[in-house]
Amino acid sequence: MSSPVHPKLSVQILGFDGVQALDLVGPLEALASVRVAGHPAYDIRLVGLHGRRFSSETGIVFEADSDLSERATADTIIVPGGSGLRRPDTLKAASSWVLAQASSARRIVSVCTGAYALAAAGVLDGRRATTHWRFIADLAQRYPSMDVDPDAIFIKDGPIYTSAGITAGIDLALALAEEDFGPTAALDVAREMVVFLKRPGGQAQFSQPLSMQMRSGDRFADLIAWMAANPGADQCVEVLAAKASMSVRTFSRRFKEQIGRSPARYAEDLRLDAARARLERRHEPISVIAADFGFGSDDAFARVFSRRFGVRPSDYRDRFQTKDET
Repeated sequence: MSSPVHPKLSVQILGFDGVQALDLVGPLEALASVRVAGHPAYDIRLVGLHGRRFSSETGIVFEADSDLSERATADTIIVPGGSGLRRPDTLKAASSWVLAQASSARRIVSVCTGAYALAAAGVLDGRRATTHWRFIADLAQRYPSMDVDPDAIFIKDGPIYTSAGITAGIDLALALAEEDFGPTAALDVAREMVVFLKRPGGQAQFSQPLSMQMRSGDRFADLIAWMAANPGADQCVEVLAAKASMSVRTFSRRFKEQIGRSPARYAEDLRLDAARARLERRHEPISVIAADFGFGSDDAFARVFSRRFGVRPSDYRDRFQTKDET
């Protein structure tokens, strides 16, 4: 006897000239890969903002399933980002579409700078949200009624979901799939796409070290690179201040101004990310990992790790350690 076919959940993804292709294709592919009893779990439709044909920032041409003349509703709507949304006419049209869908959609989702369309529509007023790290400050300045989180990979605030830049849209799509169909369905997709089901850490791990190192004239550039390359070294504030040729007080103040975190918090985050990577790649005693990265004891390591990642080191290893299939 065959299993009953689960009704598909409807998803509409907005398309427009100047869309960031990965913002659109990443979540689309992730959701399209979800299966329930062997059948696709979602009915995904592209909606063209200004007609059915539109081009990405890099010139990829898409053919939408419909345009705005077809006023179909959906369970979930997704607005990707892209430079096109920085054009006033596109932003106005996209935010109007969001507002028109808001009363009937169960979920409203943005990827990367798609958050601008949600903010312009007013659906982010009084809510927490995120976007690509490069646009955090601008989004917060333009829409002060929202609470912009600079570090989150994605945020759920009621029925509104926002994600950080580009590939973070895949993380958010997997979270939507897990919410709809459970962790097994989402994990199957994560394995197929060779991504984390729940990516550890926030976007600051990508934005701050890289943006700092790109500023070759900044005296912190070499220090940030050294810290990232030597997470197990002594990175107390006195050592770091000496490397930066500053007093401890001046260094601590300037570091926090530029990085957004204290030197101690930043060093701890680097150590935790390095320890997490060791847990994934190597089967060795957790006590060894704790000692290598300067945690005073197994218990101290477990407490800090659990606070950051929401799971104990041993449980994390059980879930994410790479298996040798050779």
